[in-house]
Amino acid sequence: MVAFTFVVKKEGKSWSAQRVKDEEGPELTAEADDTYSLQKELLQLALAEASGPYRVSFSTVSPTSAVYQVVIGGAVAAGGGGSGGGGGGGAAAAEAKEEEKPAEEEEEEDEDMGFSLFD
Repeated sequence: MVAFTFVVKKEGKSWSAQRVKDEEGPELTAEADDTYSLQKELLQLALAEASGPYRVSFSTVSPTSAVYQVVIGGAVAAGGGGSGGGGGGGAAAAEAKEEEKPAEEEEEEDEDMGFSLFD
């Protein structure tokens, strides 16, 4: 599994990205007019370095900066999960919920505290 993390900044009317220097591998940079085009270009740069299934994440930090991450390889979640065995045990679960109910506490009035939240 390989991770490519980029710091994205807006400079004037264009966006630029540079790979975080702490990561092993080549220094990758890109520039584009908008973040969508920049993300596509960064993904292509990352896929040129490694291959396999990938995940991407774009997190805006401020109106002029963001973090973009491409993770290639490793396990990729697939939709649709399997369904398990039959029902049964539903009555036991309902009984367990009834037993777990804690005793309800009485509500205290504002006067008991010596002050009111709405004064």
